[in-house]
Amino acid sequence: MFNNQKFLTCGVMADIPSWLTNLMWHMVLTMEIEEKDYLQVFKLTKTPTGQHIVHEQEQPPYRYELDVPCDDAVNAKVFVIDDLTHSTMLLAEEY
Repeated sequence: MFNNQKFLTCGVMADIPSWLTNLMWHMVLTMEIEEKDYLQVFKLTKTPTGQHIVHEQEQPPYRYELDVPCDDAVNAKVFVIDDLTHSTMLLAEEY
C-alpha cells in the first residue's frame, strides 16, 4: 500500500509546510508493521519548540509520536488514504 502515485489536496498545499508533507509520506512508507490500513491519520500540534506529530491507524492498531523542532509548526488533522490506484493526503475537513 501507498507505493503508487501520490497527490496533495489544495488544503494541504496551502496549510502544511512541504517538509512536513514529505515527512508524513516518509512515516507512512517506513512503518514497521505487518499490515498498513488504507487510512492513515496524523494529528499535528504546535508546541513551544516546534511540531508534535501523532501518526495512527485503526486496524491493525498503530501509533507513533514524534517531536520536530521548527519555526513553522501547524495545528491540523491530516488523512492519507490509499485507494489502490493512488494515494491522497488531505486535511480532515476536506474529507
